[in-house]
Amino acid sequence: MCRALEGSSPSPRERRDRAAEVIRSEARAIAELEGLLDESFSRAVDMTLACEGLLVVTGMGKAGLVGQKISATLASTGTPSLFLHPAEALHGDLGRVREQDVLLALSNSGETAEVNATLPTATRIGAGVVAMTGRPDSAMARLADCVLDIGRVEEACPLRLAPTASTSAMLALGDALAMVVLAERGFDREDYARFHPAGNLGRRLMPVGEVMRKDQELPLVPSGAAVREVLITMSNTPGRPGAALVVDEAGSLVGIFTDGNLRRMLESGRAGHLDVAVDEFMGCDPKTIGPQEPVESAQRLLQAHRVDQIPVLDGAGRPVGLLDVQDLLDIRP
Repeated sequence: MCRALEGSSPSPRERRDRAAEVIRSEARAIAELEGLLDESFSRAVDMTLACEGLLVVTGMGKAGLVGQKISATLASTGTPSLFLHPAEALHGDLGRVREQDVLLALSNSGETAEVNATLPTATRIGAGVVAMTGRPDSAMARLADCVLDIGRVEEACPLRLAPTASTSAMLALGDALAMVVLAERGFDREDYARFHPAGNLGRRLMPVGEVMRKDQELPLVPSGAAVREVLITMSNTPGRPGAALVVDEAGSLVGIFTDGNLRRMLESGRAGHLDVAVDEFMGCDPKTIGPQEPVESAQRLLQAHRVDQIPVLDGAGRPVGLLDVQDLLDIRP
């Protein structure tokens, strides 16, 4: 059961001051990492880039929780990774580690028994070992091929016991490793989107070809077709698109006829001209996009030109799809 503090409760100002000191302590620990970046960090980057298997991250307690986040960041940015709990590792899960892997072990003290017990076996398997610790002279450091030093960190806890500043430093150094590796791999926005299909960025960077209307849902009409025929095609097309794409004999796009074109035709008093060729009323220079372009580019086109449909063309100028503004509503977060 929690015990109430004796005496008067701290004032809001005193609480803010205590919180600010914690934040300053953790910020100092992170800032001091910059001066500790040396050849060991470069070697850790090289080992990660050369790793043909998994970057296996392990740590106990709070360091283990930080390790899980580092592993997740690596995995989402182009470095296959998993987290291995050191206690489970000692009871069979070391079988997950292979000679083509690299083991990243986290421990501020470098003396965490469960973590250190895994390193000799990983080495015998043939995996590389990187230690992240605040004690480069620790047992864990001596067992590793490469040591990432987080420095002699003073915890932000009033008792100087609870992992606070040290775990913040580990997290920052793990992020630094992941981001340097990301940059050197040439990992880009499209790669990121591939691993985040359900995220906002992933949806925005999804190729237009994955959301466009195609095949039976693509309304195509030949140049010279009567407006009446075009309207029938639009009505009979699954999804009832608000446009039809007009193509020449070679199948290349020559125009687009939309509900807006029909409305303007009716407003002009030419409603009796439904048997006139669609070419007279269609838009002859529609904005287009390719199937490999990201959805966010299509959204910008729709908004900038205030249109509801965009023809999707292949490299030869032939329609392969139609993107309707309504189709984009389904992929918004």
